[in-house]
Amino acid sequence: MPNAPVTTTLTLSSKNYSSWSLRGWLLARFAGLPFEEVLLSPDDPGARAEMLLLAPSILVPCLRHQGVQVWDTLAIAEYLNEVKPKAGLLPADRAARAHCRAICGEMHSGFTSLRSALPMNLKGHFKGYKVWSRAQADIDHVLAIWQDCLSRYGGPFLFGEKPGMADAMYAPVVTRLRSYDVKVQNAACAAYCDTIASLPEMKEWTAAALLEPEAIDELEVEF
Repeated sequence: MPNAPVTTTLTLSSKNYSSWSLRGWLLARFAGLPFEEVLLSPDDPGARAEMLLLAPSILVPCLRHQGVQVWDTLAIAEYLNEVKPKAGLLPADRAARAHCRAICGEMHSGFTSLRSALPMNLKGHFKGYKVWSRAQADIDHVLAIWQDCLSRYGGPFLFGEKPGMADAMYAPVVTRLRSYDVKVQNAACAAYCDTIASLPEMKEWTAAALLEPEAIDELEVEF
């Protein structure tokens, strides 16, 4: 009897709240790697700690492919770039590739004020939300990164004509700006937000997020 084929899986948590799950999912979709989703409950202690920024989680996202298990979004991105090099997750040009890795590293390890003050919440729309100064400084820096990339590489994505690693890393910021009614004055950055939001992958993810019954009280903004 032949052995059953090894299934590729991607472990995720809440599609409404988990920005890291979204990043890993987009990376796999942009890479063109077929996978099955394994969904953890938001009540899982590790997944909950990750979403509340209380602890790094090795639970989500986690990719299992051909006997390899890889977690951490940057590690998943680099692995997918190796197994699907033609997908173009990273730019072909060496200098652009270094630039891409640098800004992805910034998102991976920084912008903590933005992430804590404006947690991802695709169901939420907080009109007139007041952004505190440290979070606004993070937003301004993100917009400067976007403007620079769009100017250098011609758009409509951060490194050219195809969505890649950087777009997956910054896509949750687009959702945050929209959920918290943050006005983007720069025309190129506003167009980039529209481009990301219009991606079929983002529409699919958002539709699934809106169907989630769970709510995490700590991530619901109160006035």
